[in-house]
Amino acid sequence: MKLDKSLKNKLIEQSLKGKLKRNEQLAGKGLGLSFDAADDRARYTDFRSHPAYKQIEIMREGSASLGIEDPFFRLHEGCSGATAVIGGKTYVNYASYNYLGLAGHPEVIKASAEAAARYGTSVSASRIVSGERPVHQQLERELAALYQADDALALVSGHATNVSVIGYLMGPKDLVLHDEYIHNSSLVGAQLSGARRMPFKHNSVEALEQLLVQHRGQFERVLIVTEGLFSMDGDVPDLRAMVNLKQRHQAWLMVDEAHALGVLGEKGLGSFELTGVNPTDVDIWMGTLSKTLSGCGGYIAGVQPLIDILRNLAPGFLYSVGMPAPTAAASLQALQIFLREPERVSRNQRNSEVFLQRARALGLDTGSSVGRAVVPVILGGSVKAARLSAELFRNGINVQPILYPAVPEKSARLRFFISSEHTDSQLTETCAVLQAYMD
Repeated sequence: MKLDKSLKNKLIEQSLKGKLKRNEQLAGKGLGLSFDAADDRARYTDFRSHPAYKQIEIMREGSASLGIEDPFFRLHEGCSGATAVIGGKTYVNYASYNYLGLAGHPEVIKASAEAAARYGTSVSASRIVSGERPVHQQLERELAALYQADDALALVSGHATNVSVIGYLMGPKDLVLHDEYIHNSSLVGAQLSGARRMPFKHNSVEALEQLLVQHRGQFERVLIVTEGLFSMDGDVPDLRAMVNLKQRHQAWLMVDEAHALGVLGEKGLGSFELTGVNPTDVDIWMGTLSKTLSGCGGYIAGVQPLIDILRNLAPGFLYSVGMPAPTAAASLQALQIFLREPERVSRNQRNSEVFLQRARALGLDTGSSVGRAVVPVILGGSVKAARLSAELFRNGINVQPILYPAVPEKSARLRFFISSEHTDSQLTETCAVLQAYMD
């Protein structure tokens, strides 16, 4: 019996989902493959038998079965922002965090080059030993001023910032309450800490309050973790309500501003400007240097005792090489440009709103996006998302699919990152192609 093409795709998709879920169960239980003979135990040293590799094989098999080109690890041949050069061809690009177009700004490149000429490409030591440079301190002073904080600390990795900070500050007698959609780095940090971890329903102040009422009294320290702008959905929390909750229940509040800086608020200062919250009412401000600030790494801003603890004792800072001076100089210059040129923020916000409105006018599911830099188009299936991404790429548009298991299967999507440098014609063209392939 010859299967209808759509039915065949559905069967393949269901089969792949089943295999992936079974593989995840094995990995979660710490189980590899089942071997009976003693001689076969040597296969435990074969990475091909690891559940993670089996998962990769299943995904590759699925792509090949459906004739979908792998959309990941495409080679970008220049600075990527509103456009990208891939395979010698220029694409309209929605896969870059270069929200304000500063990664290739002449002043940013010049600052980085001058720092490289003066300090070299590496500081060649942890900062506590001999890796401290003036540009580190200047960057941290300006980041602290942004949040009206006592001090700030810059680390070499955004992901490692959350892992190290949460992992070090919290312990077995503590509780971490986090939004169910929080970034992987915060999850790993909470797991590393040994603290009890409880997720609350996405952006639900009521669910958070219920957990605090039920559990606060059982723990010494409680940390609430949320994001200023959620990177998958492009929505924001009720920060003012969360501040009130943390004050009433004597908890710390940590806000991950990775995608919010340069995007939220009239001047792009982030979630505190958007909501009118006093930034000193948030205990731990976290952010990254790789998005609006056009470098690489993460930072924490807060009161002096917090920064002193992290600077002197947090493993991810203490035992890691200091941030390269050219990277710190690039982020410092990007910060200064972004603050003096608020029109970049305005353009990003306008472009984001235009794209969101046009997508919704086409009947596309953009979820709860507020129209600030991140706009998902939710398609409800990984195969559909991968196919549409491939069709757009063939039409000169680069946008990445977000597939199961990164998100639930019903939430598989295309995720559009909007830049201040996108033109109206690029946004119009993209929506036209989307409409053509969605009909």
